[in-house]
Amino acid sequence: MGFPKGFLWGGATAAAQFEGGWRSGGKGESLQDHVTGCAPGGKRLFNAVIHPDTYYPSHDAVDHASHIEEDLALLAEMGCTCYRMSISWSRIFPHGDDDYPNEEGLRFYDHIFQTCERYKMEPVVTINHFDMPWELVRRYGGFLNREVIDLYLRYARVLFERYRGRVRKWLPFNEINFGVLPMGAFKAEGLVPPALREVDQWTPVDELGIPLRDRIQALHHQLVASALTVQIAHDIDPLNQVGCMIGYITKYPLTCSPEDMLACQHDDRFMNRLCSDVLVKGAYPAFALAWFEREGIAPVEKFGDDEVLRENAVDFYAFSYYMSNCATAKTEVERVDGNLLGGARNPYLSASEWGWQVDPDGLRYTINELQDRYSIPMMVVENGLGAPDVVEDDGSIHDAYRIDYLRSHIKAMRDAVDDGANVIGYTAWSPIDSVSSSTGQMSKRYGMVYVDRDDGGSGSGKRSKKDSFAWYQKVIASNGDDLG
Repeated sequence: MGFPKGFLWGGATAAAQFEGGWRSGGKGESLQDHVTGCAPGGKRLFNAVIHPDTYYPSHDAVDHASHIEEDLALLAEMGCTCYRMSISWSRIFPHGDDDYPNEEGLRFYDHIFQTCERYKMEPVVTINHFDMPWELVRRYGGFLNREVIDLYLRYARVLFERYRGRVRKWLPFNEINFGVLPMGAFKAEGLVPPALREVDQWTPVDELGIPLRDRIQALHHQLVASALTVQIAHDIDPLNQVGCMIGYITKYPLTCSPEDMLACQHDDRFMNRLCSDVLVKGAYPAFALAWFEREGIAPVEKFGDDEVLRENAVDFYAFSYYMSNCATAKTEVERVDGNLLGGARNPYLSASEWGWQVDPDGLRYTINELQDRYSIPMMVVENGLGAPDVVEDDGSIHDAYRIDYLRSHIKAMRDAVDDGANVIGYTAWSPIDSVSSSTGQMSKRYGMVYVDRDDGGSGSGKRSKKDSFAWYQKVIASNGDDLG
């Protein structure tokens, strides 16, 4: 059978990791502008005060802001029929609560969407990809403050009205489910303890000490904001489609012991299903309500929140997939790293240099599970391999390891389509090298286009094609039939 006609092929980027130009065009500071990079094995640090002599990866990223035409031409040459990207909130509302949107910022994205239209690439736009205006963090406390819902919705409305007809696929929040995690709450919800919002103090982003109660309250506000975004998007243009975006961490029980089975079910429920059940089915699942009551962490809800969630389910399910992990009730087991959430090592899988286990069959398994549970269209909007690349003397970059990873995962996705799953698109992370979200490094490269920039921000910024560029070009041209 294979992929259906009209299947969307492309790549995905995020503003804070890709755009740069942090002080250009009237853009304000974002939360990510206050986070440093890190050395291998080190930690990313946060400080409320920006130090001019310190390297912050988001400030320049890979300077897409100065390479829009070149970068989008490369995607078009690759054959991409869609482009998943994010809009920087602080480029539109520099402080988050400004009286009027920043016209120069709106024109910045006009340029991108006009170029996409010229190349016949459909934009898939993430409205907030771990990129909250810093002033909303400093003065409001991020999504812990319910007032931020209205500020977010005003921002979303501006986008829907400005880009009506140019953008029809929207994702309100990136990996919204990561808000249940301490570091995820920092990135996804903008949660910074009040004592750290004004002081000149370096703190690892995974050691901010954000209470679980605050994470759940902020997550509730995001879920309500997402549902209201669906409502506004449909009101402004009935042709708009709004999806959820879940950072999917596929879990297996480490053994077939009942204890490991229950541990796996627990992790899957709270990591993957809690948020998507709310966004797709329109209500908190029973296990979440029981957990809220048991732990005394039930979010404070405003009258009407239940109705808002129930009546504004998403149109499609988008998710990221990089790896799988194992769950176990045992404590003395070998562990591996992962995308904000590690797990027990699976003896049947290899792992990347950064400890992420490679499991293409897990993608097929995940898609089939999602088809059974939700039965709405799906998009795989992030999938890729972070690895160091070597530039040969002649400028070539032979990244067979990346081709192998992508090939095996696209084949698994095709197998899931043959199983009956309704998958409508795939955007690899990332078509052009960008800064790693987890480490802030450039050496952890995902792209099929190499960018000459190192972990300290030095380099010419020159773009050059890797072997994977031509390979993906053939995949797209064959609609996934020719995987090389």
